[in-house]
Amino acid sequence: MRAAKVVAAMTDAGTQPARNWAIVMHGGAGIIDRATMDPQTDAAYRASLAAAIHAGADVLHRRGSSLDAVEAAIRCLEDDPLFNAGRGAVFSAGGSIELDAAIMDGATLNAGAVADVTRTRHPISLARAVMERSPHVLLAGAGADAFSVHAGLEQADPNFFFTERRWQLLVQQLEQEGLPIPPRPTGAPLQPAAPVAEAEPSGAHKFGTVGAVALDRNGNITAGTSTGGTQAKRWGRVGDSPLIGAGTYASNRSCAVSATGAGEYFIRLAVARTICALVEYTDRKLQQAVDEVIHGQLSALGGDGGVIAVSPGGHMAWSFNAPGMYRARLAEGGSLEIAIYNDEP
Repeated sequence: MRAAKVVAAMTDAGTQPARNWAIVMHGGAGIIDRATMDPQTDAAYRASLAAAIHAGADVLHRRGSSLDAVEAAIRCLEDDPLFNAGRGAVFSAGGSIELDAAIMDGATLNAGAVADVTRTRHPISLARAVMERSPHVLLAGAGADAFSVHAGLEQADPNFFFTERRWQLLVQQLEQEGLPIPPRPTGAPLQPAAPVAEAEPSGAHKFGTVGAVALDRNGNITAGTSTGGTQAKRWGRVGDSPLIGAGTYASNRSCAVSATGAGEYFIRLAVARTICALVEYTDRKLQQAVDEVIHGQLSALGGDGGVIAVSPGGHMAWSFNAPGMYRARLAEGGSLEIAIYNDEP
């Protein structure tokens, strides 16, 4: 939609006119229950989501692009140890941190993605560099790390991403599964004398991801996703986040989608592209499309997780079939909405 049409469009709820810009974020879905979340941790997650979405909104307010807004918002959560992306990423079974990310421009259908990155501070920025500065869409492993150096992006020692609580959760899971415990990473902080308290269930971030979708004042939309993948993953496993059409997709002809959850199911259903296709080729409204895929197709297949989405008309949506999903949305002239549990709107 052009800007004039954006102003005239209505939200799915039909109660307010769509704004010139809009942004929606998620910080992962999983076993996130109000009864097991202490108030301090709850407040910390809400504050982090607020800071990240405002970083993206500030870009949009200054008439920046949706690409810039999505990158700015996700970079905030990649630096936040609370989330399974960047510095808060979970460990693989081998004791390493392997990062994935993707970004897609709805105006051009250009996309970039990386998998199994180990030394780039902001994988979402590397995904964008792949999109804009290489002839490729997806780079993985050592090649992606080498391209990151070539592109002049900020590098980080692997121990920059180390967090004690993630390490202890890995050890607990490997012990439960009867798998060998890898050596503590060389150069990591000394192991504390007492276990680090976990303020939320261990399943809350086992499949965690962060993502953002945005609409700018030019009517263009973008989707981006970043993750540490699945805790205790093996054999170079790659999930849906860096796979265009599965965990990330954007087209100005339909919507922008970022997903979080059990990636294997999102890959099988091509969740992000399926939602966009329902919006583009059927009479489904955005909220109808995300609910149909998440509560219908995904649940029927046995998968769990959620998505966020935005349309060129300014409609914002989210849907998830897990106990909770860290999420936030903000439209120009509107009030910030932040939610965590499934009993919140």
